[in-house]
Amino acid sequence: MSDASLPFNEKYSPSIAKFSSGEIRKQMWEESIKNPREFWAEKAKAIDWFKAPTQVLDDSNPPFYKWFPDGELNISYNALDRHVKGSRKNKLAYIWEGEMGEVKTYTYYQLYREVNKLAKALQNYGVKKGDRIAMFLPVIPELPIALLATVRIGGVHAVVFSGFSAEALADRVNDCGATVLITADGSFRRGKPVAIKDTADRALPNMPGIKKVIVVKRTGQPIQMQEGRDVWYHDAIAAAGANAYVEPEVMKSTDPLFILYTSGTTGKPKG
Repeated sequence: MSDASLPFNEKYSPSIAKFSSGEIRKQMWEESIKNPREFWAEKAKAIDWFKAPTQVLDDSNPPFYKWFPDGELNISYNALDRHVKGSRKNKLAYIWEGEMGEVKTYTYYQLYREVNKLAKALQNYGVKKGDRIAMFLPVIPELPIALLATVRIGGVHAVVFSGFSAEALADRVNDCGATVLITADGSFRRGKPVAIKDTADRALPNMPGIKKVIVVKRTGQPIQMQEGRDVWYHDAIAAAGANAYVEPEVMKSTDPLFILYTSGTTGKPKG
């Protein structure tokens, strides 16, 4: 479209609601700066705590501030359980559309069931509170399921971009100390299948800490599976049982949730 054909005579008038929401956000920001403890104490009431915090901010060792230091909670519980127990059980929680046009939807309850099955599978493989799990996955439903399953059992997840090289994957996995890798056979980019497990296979000899590799069947392309180490995702959750349930691990609000790495373009990636 050329500049001459742009509809400059058209005018967009935002609704009062949209205008008001901007003003509300501005007021909230100003309040958070003026009275940070009071502001965040009020916001924390929206969280379901296993143990409500008695302190909002510990600023005794700047710049290492600790928010809600004596509070206890679980992110998976807040994302799923409280909604399943309430009025949102059968409401849509997640809508996914793949590159090939597939659409998958999950209600809060359906997502809750999938997360519990994978959480149980991870426990079956010996994953416990504080363990690291690396995700080398495309953007598919199993990715958020894996994130929530990890935090449900108190694990720490590290997501690695699925387009990275074997060397880049190994650098990040070794740095975070992951013992489990969740990946996929491949993905679709611009309508064509792209190998992911093959990249992981090239990295695995240099990742001695990885004891289990869980593989999502996304494209159906042929891959190598090492007996005793590699397992299909669908087999792992089937073994966990359709009615699997894992009690959410009680976590301190200061416990690590995930490790996110820089691109590493200017040196060793930092997590």
